[in-house]
Amino acid sequence: MKHAAIIFISLLCSTTLVSIAQTPPAQKVDQNPASTTITFDRMWEDITPQSITITMSADGAAKYHSHSPGKTGDDIDEFETDFTISPRCRDKILRYAKEANYFNGDFTFKKHVVASTGKKTLMYADSARHFNTTYDYSENKAIQEITNIFQGISNTIEHGRKLQFLRRFDKLGLEEELKAMEDAAASHSLAELQVIAPMLESIAQDHSILNIARERAQKLLAKANSE
Repeated sequence: MKHAAIIFISLLCSTTLVSIAQTPPAQKVDQNPASTTITFDRMWEDITPQSITITMSADGAAKYHSHSPGKTGDDIDEFETDFTISPRCRDKILRYAKEANYFNGDFTFKKHVVASTGKKTLMYADSARHFNTTYDYSENKAIQEITNIFQGISNTIEHGRKLQFLRRFDKLGLEEELKAMEDAAASHSLAELQVIAPMLESIAQDHSILNIARERAQKLLAKANSE
């Protein structure tokens, strides 16, 4: 009996150790980084992806993360990529952050109820400051502009992901997706097309793809280069 109890305790300790080993460590957030960091986070359950986060450093280096639960709850769509924001766009973001007092304040529109477009949070951090503001919609022009930029970047990256999928599994579907991108670009819903320029160029040069799709990719690539 004593021998069995020892075996049980040993198994319990082993299980506990495995459980601890498999639990990812909590990420430590640097409240005051040496370099300026701006983070945009949006959570909106009605669209895909539901959650997006973009973090940009003062030099333009950026990280994108999106998350959407699957239909069954098991097939979670998690995506992350590093990219570089163009100097022109980076400078605009930094300027708008300054105009919005580095997000130190309440910028939520409160005059009347508006249709929700997701909970958004902007965070500014440097060696001396750490501010954040949460809102759904804001009348503040700087907040509006910076929100449009970050959401436009997300749209561009997600379109790029879909192009990559269609390129591999459904080339005939590329034309429709590229047409949707043209419409989005015309309505200023895309930003930083240069992030997916390599994908657009590879489609434009692939003779196994329909000419009309290649032409649309070329037009979007030209727009990316002009930016």
